[in-house]
Amino acid sequence: MVEAVIKVEVVYAAVDRQVLLTVTVPVGATVRDALLNSGLNSEFPELDLASCPVGIFGKVIAEPASRPVQPGDRLEIYRPLLADPKEVRRLRAAKAAEAKARNQ
Repeated sequence: MVEAVIKVEVVYAAVDRQVLLTVTVPVGATVRDALLNSGLNSEFPELDLASCPVGIFGKVIAEPASRPVQPGDRLEIYRPLLADPKEVRRLRAAKAAEAKARNQ
């Protein structure tokens, strides 16, 4: 008997390259199951697929071990931020204010 399967995409953007894979998983598989089936952990040894933050189409999934995937889902693996976005904006605004003050 043939087991029903679905296809999902798994994407990951490392610092130096991006990977997009189509993964076939059984119906009822969870987000975490699909990530582990992707094989990205062998290509990126620093990636911990059992605990890394993930999302579907840009929306973070709080419990990937219990969320089943749907056909056509795009699973995104997120890396930690290198800089705090609020701090970067604050520094940019301060620099712009300083430049404006010099030009007046």
